[in-house]
Amino acid sequence: MKRTSNILIVAALAGGALLSACGNKGAHNRKPGKIYMPDMYESRAYEFYSGRLAGLKPVEGTVKRGAMLPYHLKAEDTAQANLVKNPLVLDEAGIKEGKRLYDIYCGVCHGQKLDGNGPLYKGGDGPYPAAPASFIAGKVLGFSEGRIFHVITYGYNVMGSYASQLDMEQRWKVVAYIKNIQGGGNAPAAPAADSTAAAGAPAVAQAQ
Repeated sequence: MKRTSNILIVAALAGGALLSACGNKGAHNRKPGKIYMPDMYESRAYEFYSGRLAGLKPVEGTVKRGAMLPYHLKAEDTAQANLVKNPLVLDEAGIKEGKRLYDIYCGVCHGQKLDGNGPLYKGGDGPYPAAPASFIAGKVLGFSEGRIFHVITYGYNVMGSYASQLDMEQRWKVVAYIKNIQGGGNAPAAPAADSTAAAGAPAVAQAQ
């Protein structure tokens, strides 16, 4: 009889523990308590291409989210480059960013005034003997947007490539700044909102 009572007590305790475990499902969300190693218990969320993953590259054959399409023309494809248009639509702020980048990477040779008389040439008194190209006179004045971008990408004559210093978007901003100065220096205003979109009509995204 006593043995039977002990068995019943053990069974009751085991059943109670089981019911208690089942009844506390999700208790962690209500009373989380302490976690010994939280980084292993709950994994951190990472935004791709940022933080610790910044050094990773897109899978071969794909394009990073938000990035521009690759530039497929080769160095010798000058004729095709003449036909390429700037895919960016820049307002005054974008032109100012293009000027900032130009001053950093281009002005030392081509001059802050785009006249080819930068510190390295200095009217012939600088350390560089050959005059860099002027963007406001001579043949370069007639270069198209695509041709200037092509030269920045691959270099031309003694000028080297700047593709490693400036990404595609930055190169196009520099081109936009140069063409803006060639056109009189009147930076465009910020693009106005589409009236049809404001009225509730479906807006069509402009392809870049």
